[in-house]
Amino acid sequence: MNPYAGQSSKLLKLIILALMGSISMVLMLLNFPLPMLPQYLKVDFSEIPALIAAILFTPLAGVIVEGLKNALYLIYTGAADPVGVMANFAAGVLFVVPAAMVYHKFKSTKSLVSGIVASSIIMAAGMSVLNYFLILPAYSWFMGWETMSSNVKWITILAGILPFNAIKGIIIGALFVPLFIKLKPWIEQKSVRSSKAA
Repeated sequence: MNPYAGQSSKLLKLIILALMGSISMVLMLLNFPLPMLPQYLKVDFSEIPALIAAILFTPLAGVIVEGLKNALYLIYTGAADPVGVMANFAAGVLFVVPAAMVYHKFKSTKSLVSGIVASSIIMAAGMSVLNYFLILPAYSWFMGWETMSSNVKWITILAGILPFNAIKGIIIGALFVPLFIKLKPWIEQKSVRSSKAA
C-alpha cells in the first residue's frame, strides 16, 4: 500500500469539501421566498453540495460542508443573524444526514429518493420541534421582542415553518435526483478510488 496515495486521497477529499462548502455558501445567498408563506422563510439550494459530499464520502462529510457553509456565511455577513445561521445548519444536517445514510445502505437511485422523502419529513418535524423549544425563543431574545406565547409559537410553526421545510425538501429533492442520475457514474468512480486508496 502506497502511503502517499492515502495522503493524496485525503488532500483531495479536503479540497472537495472546501470547494463544496464555498459553493454551498454562494447558493445560500441566492434565496427566494415561497408564495403564501412568510417572506422571512426563504428557499435556497445550498443543501445540494452538502448532499453530493455526503453521498460521495460519508454523511459526516455533508455535516462538514454544512458547517463550512454557515461559518463562511457568518464571516461574510458579519454575524448579523447568528440564530438564522444556527437554524440553517440544523435544517441542513437534518436533511442531508438521513438521505445519505439511506443511500449508503442500499446504493441505488430508489434508495436516494426514499432517503430524500424521509429527510424532508425529518427536517420538517425536527425543525418544528427545534423552533418551538430553541430557535423562536432565541430569536425573541436576540431581537429584543417579548417572549412568544405557546399559541403564537404553534401558529408560527404550523402556518409557516412546518409547510416551508416540507416544501423545501421536495424542491431540493426534485432538483437533486436528476442531477444525481447524471453524476452517478462519476460518484461511483470516485467512491471506488477513495476506498482503494484508503
